[in-house]
Amino acid sequence: MIHIVSPDNEYLYKDEMEQAYRLRHRVFVEEKKWTDLSKPDGREVDQFDNEHAVHMLYIEEGKVLGYQRMLPSTRPHLLSDVLPHLCEDVPPVGEHIWEWTRYCVEPAHRERGRTLSPVANMLLSGIVEWGLESGVNTIIIQMNPLWLLRLVQLHFRVMPLGLPQRVGDEDVVAVTASFDRRTLARLQDMRGNRQRVLAEPESFTRRLAS
Repeated sequence: MIHIVSPDNEYLYKDEMEQAYRLRHRVFVEEKKWTDLSKPDGREVDQFDNEHAVHMLYIEEGKVLGYQRMLPSTRPHLLSDVLPHLCEDVPPVGEHIWEWTRYCVEPAHRERGRTLSPVANMLLSGIVEWGLESGVNTIIIQMNPLWLLRLVQLHFRVMPLGLPQRVGDEDVVAVTASFDRRTLARLQDMRGNRQRVLAEPESFTRRLAS
């Protein structure tokens, strides 16, 4: 299941958030070689891990296998404060627009070839379910241009905000990707079921108490 972590319930997820920050460090510092993010304690935490961030964790048997972070476009975020050069026009801002960042999956649970892995499907489905319930229908993404076609195939409506530019050792393009219930249906069809992927807020509390 995908667990939504915010300041209201973060106290319930202390161990899982530690796992998430260490997963981020392994992926973005050790694998991608984003050495500017390196921390001696092996936890990748930045200025956007604040009270406005929404963390989404895929947890299986107490282990965090996938992670992503959502940031409101109405507050400072990566595109506005770190990578503004990726946007050639006025940056998209609105209550219905959030930025998708720090997506990462444990290596053993990633896709092989073009097929979306189960964990990746759950994370993307989590964004769409959360967005449909929260009045959000568009996400900002900084990504490898090769993801463009994949997002379109998943029934996101993608709009580049500028041309790809070199960031570190890879090409990165900023886009907006809008979604609706057709996007969720597409992800459900690929997954083979219509079950909700977001954990109910009280489910983790019950697990801790058991």
